[in-house]
Amino acid sequence: MIIPIVLGMVFLILMLLLRAVVAPLLLMATVVLVALGVDYNIFLVTRVREVTLLHGTRRGALTGLSATGGVITSAGLVLAGTFAAMASLPLVFAAELGFAVAFGVLLDTAVVRSVLVTALTLDVGRWMWWPGRLFRRQNPSPSSTGEPEREPLLRST
Repeated sequence: MIIPIVLGMVFLILMLLLRAVVAPLLLMATVVLVALGVDYNIFLVTRVREVTLLHGTRRGALTGLSATGGVITSAGLVLAGTFAAMASLPLVFAAELGFAVAFGVLLDTAVVRSVLVTALTLDVGRWMWWPGRLFRRQNPSPSSTGEPEREPLLRST
């Protein structure tokens, strides 16, 4: 009974924070996958949203990851180290629990946040922010973001 209530409340908070429906659904899916890291999700995707307001979803995802990656990784390492210390206890249950949680935190930090959430954001693109105003807004042109115009890779001759 408690788990659905907690997941529902987290979903509602994410909807209010991100002003979207798709992004909270994707973030909830990544949290259920490892059952950790909702705070890391909020930290990462809030930064992605801030940059997306100015430069579009693709640049927002990449800048958000580079801006928060070090902090998320550091926090994950500290948390994993804390739980790994339980592995030194003489109780088998405590040692197993400490190892499992430490491994889960490292997996969540290194794979889910760094790779999965960013990849989902890049794949989904502006649909990440549906039905909010970021979804309805056209991405800024490359010249307005300060990035140079890129030539096509293949030229027709």
